Amino acid sequence: MPRHIESMYASIRCDVGQADSMLELALLGFLAEGPLRGHALRRRVARLTGYVRPVSDGTLYPAINRLARAGLLERHPEPGAGAGRYVLSLTPAGREEMLRRLRTPADHEITDFTRFLVVLAFLSQLPDTAEQHAVLRRRLAFLEEPASFFATDEDEEGTGGRPLRAEEAEDPYRRGMLLTARATSRAERAWLREVLDGAGAAAAAEHRADGPAD
Repeated sequence: MPRHIESMYASIRCDVGQADSMLELALLGFLAEGPLRGHALRRRVARLTGYVRPVSDGTLYPAINRLARAGLLERHPEPGAGAGRYVLSLTPAGREEMLRRLRTPADHEITDFTRFLVVLAFLSQLPDTAEQHAVLRRRLAFLEEPASFFATDEDEEGTGGRPLRAEEAEDPYRRGMLLTARATSRAERAWLREVLDGAGAAAAAEHRADGPAD
Protein backbone atom coordinates (compact mmCIF):
# COMPACT_ATOMS: atom_id res chain seq x y z
CA MET A 1 0.00 0.00 0.00
CA PRO A 2 1.49 3.42 -0.93
CA ARG A 3 3.12 5.33 1.87
CA HIS A 4 1.07 8.48 1.35
CA ILE A 5 -1.66 7.15 3.63
CA GLU A 6 0.53 8.35 6.49
CA SER A 7 1.00 11.75 4.90
CA MET A 8 -2.77 12.36 4.68
CA TYR A 9 -2.78 13.14 8.39
CA ALA A 10 0.79 14.39 8.73
CA SER A 11 -0.38 17.97 9.20
CA ILE A 12 -0.94 17.31 12.91
CA ARG A 13 2.78 16.65 13.24
CA CYS A 14 4.09 19.60 11.23
CA ASP A 15 6.09 22.38 12.79
CA VAL A 16 5.21 26.06 12.58
CA GLY A 17 7.87 26.84 10.00
CA GLN A 18 6.46 24.31 7.54
CA ALA A 19 2.92 25.59 8.08
CA ASP A 20 4.11 29.14 7.43
CA SER A 21 5.78 28.01 4.21
CA MET A 22 2.53 26.49 2.97
CA LEU A 23 0.59 29.63 3.84
CA GLU A 24 3.13 31.84 2.08
CA LEU A 25 2.95 29.74 -1.08
CA ALA A 26 -0.83 30.03 -1.07
CA LEU A 27 -0.60 33.82 -0.67
CA LEU A 28 1.91 34.14 -3.49
CA GLY A 29 -0.08 31.80 -5.70
CA PHE A 30 -3.39 33.59 -5.35
CA LEU A 31 -1.76 37.02 -5.83
CA ALA A 32 -0.11 35.72 -8.99
CA GLU A 33 -3.64 35.48 -10.39
CA GLY A 34 -4.27 39.16 -9.72
CA PRO A 35 -4.36 41.85 -6.99
CA LEU A 36 -6.68 41.16 -4.07
CA ARG A 37 -8.01 42.88 -0.97
CA GLY A 38 -6.83 41.34 2.26
CA HIS A 39 -10.22 39.88 3.22
CA ALA A 40 -10.69 38.38 -0.25
CA LEU A 41 -7.24 36.81 -0.08
CA ARG A 42 -8.05 35.34 3.32
CA ARG A 43 -11.26 33.75 2.00
CA ARG A 44 -9.41 32.11 -0.88
CA VAL A 45 -6.70 30.73 1.38
CA ALA A 46 -9.33 29.47 3.83
CA ARG A 47 -11.15 27.62 1.05
CA LEU A 48 -7.92 25.92 0.03
CA THR A 49 -6.46 25.00 3.42
CA GLY A 50 -8.88 26.09 6.13
CA TYR A 51 -10.49 22.68 6.47
CA VAL A 52 -7.17 21.45 7.87
CA ARG A 53 -5.70 24.60 9.39
CA PRO A 54 -8.05 27.49 10.17
CA VAL A 55 -6.71 30.77 8.77
CA SER A 56 -6.76 33.37 11.53
CA ASP A 57 -5.69 37.00 11.51
CA GLY A 58 -2.87 35.95 13.81
CA THR A 59 -1.35 33.78 11.08
CA LEU A 60 -2.46 35.53 7.90
CA TYR A 61 -1.31 39.09 8.53
CA PRO A 62 2.13 38.20 9.95
CA ALA A 63 2.68 36.13 6.81
CA ILE A 64 1.61 39.07 4.62
CA ASN A 65 3.97 41.34 6.55
CA ARG A 66 6.88 38.91 6.10
CA LEU A 67 6.32 38.74 2.37
CA ALA A 68 5.99 42.53 2.14
CA ARG A 69 9.23 43.10 4.08
CA ALA A 70 10.97 40.66 1.75
CA GLY A 71 9.76 42.67 -1.26
CA LEU A 72 7.59 39.83 -2.54
CA LEU A 73 4.29 41.71 -2.40
CA GLU A 74 3.11 45.32 -2.21
CA ARG A 75 0.24 47.15 -0.53
CA HIS A 76 -1.63 49.84 -2.42
CA PRO A 77 -4.38 52.04 -0.91
CA GLU A 78 -7.76 51.02 -2.22
CA PRO A 79 -9.27 53.88 -4.25
CA GLY A 80 -12.37 55.34 -2.63
CA ALA A 81 -12.02 53.22 0.50
CA GLY A 82 -11.49 54.36 4.06
CA ALA A 83 -8.21 54.51 5.91
CA GLY A 84 -6.46 51.21 6.36
CA ARG A 85 -8.06 49.59 3.31
CA TYR A 86 -5.58 48.37 0.77
CA VAL A 87 -5.06 46.01 -2.14
CA LEU A 88 -2.23 43.47 -2.25
CA SER A 89 -0.30 42.70 -5.41
CA LEU A 90 2.62 40.47 -6.31
CA THR A 91 5.98 42.00 -7.19
CA PRO A 92 8.27 40.58 -9.90
CA ALA A 93 10.46 39.20 -7.10
CA GLY A 94 7.37 37.62 -5.57
CA ARG A 95 6.52 35.89 -8.82
CA GLU A 96 10.06 34.54 -9.11
CA GLU A 97 9.93 33.26 -5.53
CA MET A 98 6.61 31.56 -6.17
CA LEU A 99 7.98 29.88 -9.30
CA ARG A 100 11.07 28.75 -7.39
CA ARG A 101 8.96 27.14 -4.67
CA LEU A 102 6.77 25.42 -7.25
CA ARG A 103 9.72 24.26 -9.30
CA THR A 104 11.58 22.67 -6.38
CA PRO A 105 9.15 21.81 -3.58
CA ALA A 106 10.69 20.55 -0.34
CA ASP A 107 10.33 16.83 0.30
CA HIS A 108 7.60 17.36 2.91
CA GLU A 109 5.63 19.39 0.34
CA ILE A 110 5.62 16.29 -1.87
CA THR A 111 4.90 13.68 0.81
CA ASP A 112 2.38 15.60 2.90
CA PHE A 113 -1.03 15.36 1.25
CA THR A 114 -2.28 18.78 2.35
CA ARG A 115 0.91 20.61 1.38
CA PHE A 116 1.02 18.86 -1.98
CA LEU A 117 -2.49 20.11 -2.72
CA VAL A 118 -1.26 23.68 -2.24
CA VAL A 119 1.59 23.04 -4.67
CA LEU A 120 -0.81 21.41 -7.11
CA ALA A 121 -3.25 24.33 -6.91
CA PHE A 122 -0.67 26.65 -8.46
CA LEU A 123 1.52 24.25 -10.44
CA SER A 124 0.13 25.50 -13.75
CA GLN A 125 1.81 28.83 -13.02
CA LEU A 126 5.08 27.19 -14.07
CA PRO A 127 5.46 28.08 -17.74
CA ASP A 128 7.40 24.91 -18.58
CA THR A 129 5.25 21.77 -18.73
CA ALA A 130 8.35 19.63 -18.23
CA GLU A 131 8.91 21.32 -14.87
CA GLN A 132 5.28 20.73 -13.89
CA HIS A 133 5.58 17.05 -14.74
CA ALA A 134 8.85 16.70 -12.84
CA VAL A 135 6.93 17.65 -9.69
CA LEU A 136 4.16 15.18 -10.51
CA ARG A 137 6.72 12.41 -11.04
CA ARG A 138 8.16 13.05 -7.58
CA ARG A 139 4.70 12.66 -6.08
CA LEU A 140 4.00 9.50 -8.08
CA ALA A 141 7.32 7.96 -7.04
CA PHE A 142 6.44 8.62 -3.42
CA LEU A 143 2.97 7.11 -3.74
CA GLU A 144 4.34 3.92 -5.26
CA GLU A 145 6.44 3.09 -2.21
CA PRO A 146 4.65 0.45 -0.08
CA ALA A 147 3.70 1.34 3.49
CA SER A 148 0.84 1.37 5.95
CA PHE A 149 -0.37 3.02 9.11
CA PHE A 150 0.38 -0.30 10.84
CA ALA A 151 2.81 -3.21 10.52
CA THR A 152 2.69 -6.94 11.15
CA ASP A 153 5.15 -8.87 13.30
CA GLU A 154 6.89 -5.83 14.75
CA ASP A 155 9.48 -6.45 17.45
CA GLU A 156 9.55 -4.73 20.83
CA GLU A 157 11.37 -1.76 19.31
CA GLY A 158 8.66 -1.24 16.71
CA THR A 159 10.88 -2.39 13.84
CA GLY A 160 10.69 -5.29 11.44
CA GLY A 161 7.55 -6.73 9.99
CA ARG A 162 5.80 -5.49 6.88
CA PRO A 163 3.00 -3.02 6.12
CA LEU A 164 -0.38 -4.28 7.26
CA ARG A 165 -2.94 -4.72 4.48
CA ALA A 166 -6.55 -3.66 4.94
CA GLU A 167 -7.75 -7.25 4.61
CA GLU A 168 -5.50 -8.27 7.49
CA ALA A 169 -6.77 -5.65 9.93
CA GLU A 170 -9.01 -7.14 12.60
CA ASP A 171 -10.12 -3.80 14.02
CA PRO A 172 -12.99 -2.51 11.81
CA TYR A 173 -11.98 1.14 12.16
CA ARG A 174 -8.36 0.48 11.30
CA ARG A 175 -9.57 -1.53 8.31
CA GLY A 176 -11.68 1.48 7.32
CA MET A 177 -8.63 3.74 7.54
CA LEU A 178 -6.63 1.44 5.30
CA LEU A 179 -9.41 0.90 2.75
CA THR A 180 -10.09 4.63 2.46
CA ALA A 181 -6.41 5.44 2.10
CA ARG A 182 -5.93 2.73 -0.53
CA ALA A 183 -8.82 3.99 -2.62
CA THR A 184 -7.50 7.55 -2.40
CA SER A 185 -4.03 6.43 -3.40
CA ARG A 186 -5.27 4.44 -6.37
CA ALA A 187 -7.33 7.36 -7.64
CA GLU A 188 -4.44 9.80 -7.33
CA ARG A 189 -1.94 7.46 -8.96
CA ALA A 190 -4.34 6.81 -11.84
CA TRP A 191 -4.72 10.55 -12.42
CA LEU A 192 -0.99 11.18 -12.24
CA ARG A 193 -0.26 8.41 -14.73
CA GLU A 194 -2.98 9.71 -17.04
CA VAL A 195 -1.41 13.17 -17.06
CA LEU A 196 2.15 11.93 -17.44
CA ASP A 197 1.38 9.18 -19.98
CA GLY A 198 -0.70 11.63 -21.99
CA ALA A 199 2.21 14.03 -22.07
CA GLY A 200 4.49 11.26 -23.25
CA ALA A 201 2.10 10.25 -26.02
CA ALA A 202 1.74 13.86 -27.14
CA ALA A 203 5.51 14.29 -27.24
CA ALA A 204 5.91 11.11 -29.28
CA ALA A 205 3.24 12.24 -31.75
CA GLU A 206 4.94 15.62 -32.11
CA HIS A 207 8.28 13.91 -32.71
CA ARG A 208 6.76 11.75 -35.45
CA ALA A 209 5.13 14.78 -37.03
CA ASP A 210 8.46 16.60 -37.08
CA GLY A 211 10.30 13.64 -38.59
CA PRO A 212 11.42 13.36 -42.20
CA ALA A 213 8.71 12.73 -44.75
CA ASP A 214 8.73 9.43 -46.64
